[in-house]
Amino acid sequence: MTVQDHEVPSAVNRSGAVAVVVLAVGVSCALHVGKLPVAIPLLQVELSMSLLQAGFLLSLVQLAGMSLGLLVGLLADRMGPRRVMLTGLLVLAAGSGAGAWAPSVSVLLVTRVIEGMGFLLAVLPAPGMLRLHVKDPATLARALGWWGTYMPLGTALALLLGVPAMSWMGWRAVWVLVALVSVCAAGMLAWQVPQERLESGGGGVGLWPRLHRTLRAPGPWLVALGFFLYSGQWLAVIGFLPTVYRDAGLGGGAIAGLSALAAAINMIGNVAGGRWLARGAPPGWVLAVAYAAMALGALVAFGAQGHPVWQYVAILAFSGLGGLIPGTLFGVAVVMAPGSDTVSTTVGWMQQFSALGQFTGPPAVAWLVTQVGGWHGTWMLTGASSLLGIALAAQLQRVWNRRHRPASTAG
Repeated sequence: MTVQDHEVPSAVNRSGAVAVVVLAVGVSCALHVGKLPVAIPLLQVELSMSLLQAGFLLSLVQLAGMSLGLLVGLLADRMGPRRVMLTGLLVLAAGSGAGAWAPSVSVLLVTRVIEGMGFLLAVLPAPGMLRLHVKDPATLARALGWWGTYMPLGTALALLLGVPAMSWMGWRAVWVLVALVSVCAAGMLAWQVPQERLESGGGGVGLWPRLHRTLRAPGPWLVALGFFLYSGQWLAVIGFLPTVYRDAGLGGGAIAGLSALAAAINMIGNVAGGRWLARGAPPGWVLAVAYAAMALGALVAFGAQGHPVWQYVAILAFSGLGGLIPGTLFGVAVVMAPGSDTVSTTVGWMQQFSALGQFTGPPAVAWLVTQVGGWHGTWMLTGASSLLGIALAAQLQRVWNRRHRPASTAG
């Protein structure tokens, strides 16, 4: 049978399961992404790493998601999210632990690929797991909005604590420490969230029919492209922010605080996106506002020669209002999946395009910076992504309206 035929835990355990998925699994995974921006200046010195190599190192953790997201989604729909997530956390810990001993940039790149595989296995099934535990649609939309905060929360913690931690113990020890955090998260998941139990009879719908249904529907394509246009520009701007401020001559404490706040404020948008969707806000409208804010924020922050305070406020708007996008898309994805047995497959397709954006975004910005001789051209790439996102939001709203029209007219 499918994942949706799994036995669902009682209501008493649901809030605890949501907390474990978001705070333990999600945040521990995001730490592996957020640890790198702080380490880039140290790696440039110790391993003679170039800016372009830094861009690939930032994005390479997404290689697995870019190539295997759909397959892992199918696997999670078939085997159950908990088992796949536990495997991912352990693979993630192994990759980070191995990276602590990397003697060169090339070896570190390989270990980031391993981390990327673990990251994909750990985070991709999470929306499907939340759907198993939260049956009320409005509550599920809010829970998925909170799930969208895992990346900015973990990234903010890494940016805030990474500078003093690496100054005290070095980047290699931090790699080991973050690996141990993922092992602890796996223990919490195994202890707090019971194993889904498939009904006897096993066969269910095959992988290829499920894949065909998912890719034939417009909803999975729209949420996937929407995440692609968001994720690349957000990671590129936030990931390089410590380097931008270092080049501007700021000290370590200021870099950590400013970068962490810029990442953390993204959580507000995620939660707001989930709440607005739960209250019936048109998702296309929410997405269009968010993409427009990202375009304007990047233009003011990088393209205009204004006061540094206003440029930083623009960064906060870029990240905070941009957070409406993942908070909305996670909620839209579980609704616009072509069936209840294709939720993880749809999220897998979305994760694949999200990873593609994160893989291409930082190197593209790094290449542009080297070509124009500074960060002032960054807004051109982010602005183009945002304009395409606004057009996509309009199309998504049309599909959303068609999908919900029968239910409204039936009443």
